[in-house]
Amino acid sequence: MRILLLSLFACLLFTGCKQQEKQTPENISETTTSYLDYSGSEDQFTGGIRMIPITTPKGTFKVWTKRVGNNPTKKVLLLHGGPGATHELYECFDGYLPNEGIEYIYYDQLGSYYSDKPEEGDTSLWTIEHFVDEVEQVRKALGLNKDNFYLLGQSWGGILAMEYAFKYQDNIKGLIISNMMSSIPEYNQYAKEVLGPQMDPEVLKEIMELEANEDFANPRYNELLFKHHYTEHVLRMPIEEWPESITRCFNHLNPSVYVFMQGHSEFGISGDASLKEWDVKDQLKNISVPTLVIGAKYDTMDPAHMEWMSKEVQNGRYLFCPNGSHLAQYDDQKVFFSGLVDFINDVDDDSF
Repeated sequence: MRILLLSLFACLLFTGCKQQEKQTPENISETTTSYLDYSGSEDQFTGGIRMIPITTPKGTFKVWTKRVGNNPTKKVLLLHGGPGATHELYECFDGYLPNEGIEYIYYDQLGSYYSDKPEEGDTSLWTIEHFVDEVEQVRKALGLNKDNFYLLGQSWGGILAMEYAFKYQDNIKGLIISNMMSSIPEYNQYAKEVLGPQMDPEVLKEIMELEANEDFANPRYNELLFKHHYTEHVLRMPIEEWPESITRCFNHLNPSVYVFMQGHSEFGISGDASLKEWDVKDQLKNISVPTLVIGAKYDTMDPAHMEWMSKEVQNGRYLFCPNGSHLAQYDDQKVFFSGLVDFINDVDDDSF
């Protein structure tokens, strides 16, 4: 019996050692090392950054991109909002997607902070048609295709993602429309009839007076917006607690692009902004690629409309962030990233 016990102990000890051996840093890091291996790639020297030339009627310009990770079947191109904002809105993705082995590409659209900026005052390139063509040129340069290409757009980026899908969905493996409605007129209505009345009447009155007088440069305008609107519907936390990446993005916003396409007002799109009449509700039924639509309870966009969008496309899913606002990737992170990762994995293994 003693010999049997000793043999059993030795066996357990050996098994434990083998199990422990499986948990060595060398073995654990094998997948991680492959994911972060840039050797032999043309962007190794720059740490994943590539300035991609874009051909336009106004000449050739370069746009900034940065690849994070390697995955032959899961590559997510990130379209930032604004228009005229930056990839910095997405920097929290670093905290989630690498652990899932999902490759993603930061990208500043033309006119945004890290990319080239055409001549000041020339707005001829600030069109949906230009930006759709720009995304297609970026796609080709990065070698993205229907076997690996996930396109994620948030806010204005969501508009761009939809418009790209209408023209080039055969190039896409999966589409993610985040925090963006399919109709600006309906967004304006939601802002006026739902969001406005939630604000203190006196505060709303003062904001509306400033807008009526086109006094957008008045520091009071931004003061009121940040305190009473942004912290409720853009990023639900005190401004002093906002991530540095978000404050940096606000500081880097290109107002020339933003105002021309979006306008000054934060309560809908008004004036002569070029996106004022944009509406593609009737075209959603033409999107056949797997599509995830993300909405949030406190968003500037109507979550009910975005749920409807997910049913209007041919192959859709809705992700609702119950604690989120317009930047749900920050104020409802666990729900946002869990749903995003599940969607990408489900499409990848054909279980969507």
